[in-house]
Amino acid sequence: MNVMNVHGREIDEVKNTAQFAVVPLGSLEYHGPHSPLGTDVILAEGFAQKVDFALKPLIYPVISYTPCPGKTKDYPGTVSVRPSVFIDYLSDIVDGICQLGIRNIVLLNAHDGNMGPSRTVAESITGIYQDASFLLINWWQMVETGFPEQMGLFQGTAGRGHGGPYEMSAVKAFRPDLVSVQDSDLELDSYSPLISIPYVLVEGTPQGWDGYTGEIRQTSYEAGETIVEEAVRNMNQLIANWLEMRAKQ
Repeated sequence: MNVMNVHGREIDEVKNTAQFAVVPLGSLEYHGPHSPLGTDVILAEGFAQKVDFALKPLIYPVISYTPCPGKTKDYPGTVSVRPSVFIDYLSDIVDGICQLGIRNIVLLNAHDGNMGPSRTVAESITGIYQDASFLLINWWQMVETGFPEQMGLFQGTAGRGHGGPYEMSAVKAFRPDLVSVQDSDLELDSYSPLISIPYVLVEGTPQGWDGYTGEIRQTSYEAGETIVEEAVRNMNQLIANWLEMRAKQ
């Protein structure tokens, strides 16, 4: 159920029925000449609508203005909010949800700049409401790293990267009219992974970067549908497992 459609007289019934709240997190950020500025909003809203209705979610409006990294904030169209402002803003939102009586909250994220601040908020709010539980879901992590290659989606690349074929194919699955690669758009190659295990590397101007990266001509609606279907399946399984664990506590 969408919280925006709830009437005042229905609030008690809704809060007693909903098993959890979903807060989608996006951004307004440059993703290359081929991509909409609202890429992360489209993905956050799109995946929020794909949460299994049978799990009884209460869907909140997407947060569109969030912190953007230094490597995109000066590109045209990007609107970046200071992390401290975002932390305060998101804290007030989830505090309001907790005050309503809902203690299970999914932060459904489509923007890597939200990851750190969202974790900070979750840790802070669970210190106030000790019966609260946050599930932080980054949609792109709901697909195993090797999945695109196994499905033969991209050739010679995993497709990952800001504005790259993995992300933009997913956008195309939701809004095929808003992703358009033209002959003049450059393909940019980033570094190969430094090691096979996860790590964090932050750079002001990475190699193969012009506000986006990747072999963008491999973007396709078909790849996007496959990626989104897999991500949705894993996302809903993760949420179901979390709710089952919570019910046992």
